[in-house]
Amino acid sequence: MKTKYAIVFICIVALVIIEKESNILSRVSDKLTQRQIPQQTPQTPLDNSNTTQNGSLAMLKILLSKLTGAMVNYSSMSEEQEDQDPDDSGAYSFSGGRKHILLMATTRTGSSFVGEFFNQHGGNMFYLFEPLWHVERMLTAASEANNGTVSAGIYRDVLQGLFLCDFSPLEKFISPPPQDHVTPALFRRESSLSLCEESVCSPVIKDVFERYHCKTRRCGPVNLTLASESCLSKQHHAIKTVRVHQLETLQPLVEDPRLDVRVIQLVRDPRAILASRMVAFSSKYRTWKAWAQDGQVPEDDEEVKRLRGNCDQIRLSAEVGLRQPRWLRRRYMLVRYEDIARYPMQKAEEMYRFTGIPFSPQAREWILRNTQTTREASGIYSTQKNSSEQAEKWRFNIPFTLAQVVQRVCGPTMELFGYRVYDAGGSLCQVHPVLLYKFVLD
Repeated sequence: MKTKYAIVFICIVALVIIEKESNILSRVSDKLTQRQIPQQTPQTPLDNSNTTQNGSLAMLKILLSKLTGAMVNYSSMSEEQEDQDPDDSGAYSFSGGRKHILLMATTRTGSSFVGEFFNQHGGNMFYLFEPLWHVERMLTAASEANNGTVSAGIYRDVLQGLFLCDFSPLEKFISPPPQDHVTPALFRRESSLSLCEESVCSPVIKDVFERYHCKTRRCGPVNLTLASESCLSKQHHAIKTVRVHQLETLQPLVEDPRLDVRVIQLVRDPRAILASRMVAFSSKYRTWKAWAQDGQVPEDDEEVKRLRGNCDQIRLSAEVGLRQPRWLRRRYMLVRYEDIARYPMQKAEEMYRFTGIPFSPQAREWILRNTQTTREASGIYSTQKNSSEQAEKWRFNIPFTLAQVVQRVCGPTMELFGYRVYDAGGSLCQVHPVLLYKFVLD
């Protein structure tokens, strides 16, 4: 099959070159003829070039028809293989072409850490960290924030533009608005190696402050035109976001024929998420901290209802993905943070295999270097983690009474993801992890 494509491609290129050369020779011949026979009229043109050109075009059409037939046969074969020959992981095996990876998660699930698996891939990956932050910020202040359908559609459209290297939809939500596509306000620019490369590094502008400036080199405010050009030059694109909550809203994005989307949904034990948020977002979780002190949690409180709603959203999205509807077939992967924390290299290899992108030496090196770090380097927002400790750390930060509440309101979600309910009482510090979750997701 590859040999057939190569031969057809070479023939087409050769015919295109012949056609161009014949056009040039034709124009030169016409000029020479006009000089030698000035009395010739437009009604009696020389038709040698037309004969050559028509012959080339006819042959080109024949080859294209054969190529189309080969493509149809290959498409049919691919569909049959899709039905009959999945690889061992149930995901796509490696294939060429541009891939678009969406890492879909919620806050405090380790998404920044996992996103680095792709950010560190190397020179042919264009990675963006939380670009939808700008959209959420503006929608929160507008009435659209109360309409989940509208906001989900806006998120999807912005993602579509970014995957196509078009930053103009995002620019509408950046505040203050970019001037000539230049902005110092892009959220977490420094978390994207692609936005700090030399090709995107514009000259420093005096007295212009950029909060999220590049750490690897001294650059001026990000020029989104240069970012778009860099994006177009990359073979693969990846976006990490915690702001897409309903997988089914992504169907038009996944079905866009210009894209080859792979969705990775990252999940984590809801008990661990709550424990982490109580530390990272301390002011927003004062109510939970108060409940932790007095041991009484009113389950009809809005905070508890919000927790239930978050768990339900995660579960419903996963159920859609695991059902593998036709539009998502082999385009969805569910990954638990606990498995990544224990086996980072193995899970990274599985994710790369799923996306159809080679697992680069740079990504391997980064994982080795950043999963065995010291406790001092493992800050709240750090991507450097002693990964074997992270999956269990939450047990030391949450009282058993709060864990019980999570287990009651998030029971169906925990069951789907293989997280076990623990009701023996006492401190969770002494509980072996095997009693809390299965090591391999069913």
